[in-house]
Amino acid sequence: MLEHYEETALGLVSTRSFPAIVGTADMMLKSANVHLVGYERIGSGYCTAVVRGKTPDVRLAVAAGVETAEKFGQLVSSLVLPRPLPNLEAVLPIGSLLAQLVEGHTTEFTDQAIGLLETRGFPAMVGAADAMVKAAEVYFSGYQTIGAGLCTAIIRGHVSSVIYAIEAGMQEAERIGELHAVMVIPRPMEDMEHTLPAMVERQPLRLPITVKEMEREALNLTARQAQTLLVPPQ
Repeated sequence: MLEHYEETALGLVSTRSFPAIVGTADMMLKSANVHLVGYERIGSGYCTAVVRGKTPDVRLAVAAGVETAEKFGQLVSSLVLPRPLPNLEAVLPIGSLLAQLVEGHTTEFTDQAIGLLETRGFPAMVGAADAMVKAAEVYFSGYQTIGAGLCTAIIRGHVSSVIYAIEAGMQEAERIGELHAVMVIPRPMEDMEHTLPAMVERQPLRLPITVKEMEREALNLTARQAQTLLVPPQ
């Protein structure tokens, strides 16, 4: 359960890259006793990490986040908001994320590294994701878009596999289009886990490869249905 609002603060740090904001949030979590509420993406590449905790902890976390974002060359702005009123939290989009945090909504901690590779252009991201999962034993857990053509592929696995996969993805992204940013989080905090797509293993879909194959499948189905109608009842 979170502390009473009079004793708490919200901290916000903004960047223009999704891997940069995840790396910034990771440092904020590891530098002070704060909760990661989540991320806000408002388009044109702008992303904001939102943390909550006691005011001194939030100040420490935001200072660490600003320093980290500056090292990435991605800092846009930051804010420490002591004693936010309940109405503000209810109206802002972060209100729903705070509600999940109060209810103890978390995902299972996987204890695996997280890799993020951001491109400008969707084909480059898809190609990089394909190269990464083929290069090492990692799982593609999803992707994020933040506007301005920026897309981030997110993978999970053992740290050595994630690093190797990211290197392969970088080469493929540069071959296809524009590589924008990369990030590897070796030991993500538990709060980080419930703000990113969870690792889900799905069976591959069996789809026709070509239009001709689709037409052939449709004709075969029609023929089978016609044959069924011609068979006299027993």
